[in-house]
Amino acid sequence: MSRRRTGRWGSLSMDPMNLGNRDGLNMNSGSRSGFSTHPGSGKQKGASGSGNTKTTRSGLAAIFKKELTRFFTDRRSVLTTILLPGLMIFVMYTFIGMGMSSLFMVDEGYVPRVEVLNLPSSLEPVFKAAGLELVPITIEQVASTKDAIAAKEADALIVFPSDFDERLSAVLGTLPSTGGTAAGSGTPLNIELYYNSTVTESTIAYGWCVAVLETYRDACFTLYSINGDAGAPGGPVYDLASEQDMAGLLLSALLPMLIIIFLFTGCMGVAPESIAGEKERGTIATLLVTPLKRHELALGKIFALSCIALLAAASSFIGIIASLPNLVMGASELVDVTLYGVREYLLLFAVIISTVMFFIGFISLLSAFAKTVKEATTLMTPLMIVVVVIAVAGSFAGAQDNIAFYFIPSFNSAQCIASIFSFSAQPLPIALTVVVNLVFTGICTFALTRMFNSERIIFAR
Repeated sequence: MSRRRTGRWGSLSMDPMNLGNRDGLNMNSGSRSGFSTHPGSGKQKGASGSGNTKTTRSGLAAIFKKELTRFFTDRRSVLTTILLPGLMIFVMYTFIGMGMSSLFMVDEGYVPRVEVLNLPSSLEPVFKAAGLELVPITIEQVASTKDAIAAKEADALIVFPSDFDERLSAVLGTLPSTGGTAAGSGTPLNIELYYNSTVTESTIAYGWCVAVLETYRDACFTLYSINGDAGAPGGPVYDLASEQDMAGLLLSALLPMLIIIFLFTGCMGVAPESIAGEKERGTIATLLVTPLKRHELALGKIFALSCIALLAAASSFIGIIASLPNLVMGASELVDVTLYGVREYLLLFAVIISTVMFFIGFISLLSAFAKTVKEATTLMTPLMIVVVVIAVAGSFAGAQDNIAFYFIPSFNSAQCIASIFSFSAQPLPIALTVVVNLVFTGICTFALTRMFNSERIIFAR
């Protein structure tokens, strides 16, 4: 007997024979779906033994294929979910990097221009050798020069004591030419150096002046030097950090948080449409009256949505890797993905796939409560804030020795991703993280299956 339900979607036929090929499911061909809905059969084809396993596999494959077909046949979804995120991240981060570079860099031919009062004759050749442009001023011009620096119209001002050379000679005995040691003691000379820290040129001029003055001071009063031959051709290398360590430090600080956020946003972009969207359009009822088992429906959606979310996250990941040299000055020499071997990439894939499946399962579960895609997206907003906070905490908390932390979803993934990029990953935390994420995915799948059995939730107005 054919039953009809009248509700939100009008008159809906509940007779499986009338479903046809809606939503990409052919329920009349055993070769494609593994189900038989022939009248009078009273039971599904292959209801026992190996036939039951074949039916389950066919049901999962049918839902999996349906979800992928629905997504990839919608060009707008493919464009906005997979292609645009990576492209937008690359463009945005590149412009941010260019903007940051312009804040801290000056033109190649820039020469600091420094106003000087009472320039000592002993320091004049030192400043000129450093390439600074010196402009002598009088005591009457000091106030106006300070105003010009504050107004971002001048770079820097140095005010020397009028008797600088005489007092220095009294301390050292004679003015040094190539260097010397202290020959006496006295009140330290004070050199006033004015600049504007909000102006890049002024800050650079200040740094040059300080470097010149400190070099001259060390030449006058040399007790010892620290790494004095550093940077000399053929000289020793004092920084013992390897190229691998430097790359690990940079990537493990930036990428774990970004990867977790990209994974979650990718899941947010596809899961609500699949669950709440089908409720809103009324097509979920079509699936529920087929011989599909509820757990097949839930698992099929989770597997398919996980694949789509992985593609979206991969697009964002490629965008951030490509733009990282532009975003972080000097990162082009450090960001070398060839430093990581097959082991690191396999571990990273295991953590990412388990994390995505958990996100998809949890978001699908929340979406089942929503009546529309808009309502589902609204429910995701506070959850995203929580995920971002946990991801940031997991990225910057440092390696945790307490194994209990790896039972916290998102936090455990961020910790593992950071350890992988820093070449310090251990098998136990990685394995525990994957297992915990899959267990939570199973719990979400079980809960979603129970919700598919609840007409009060699925058909809620």
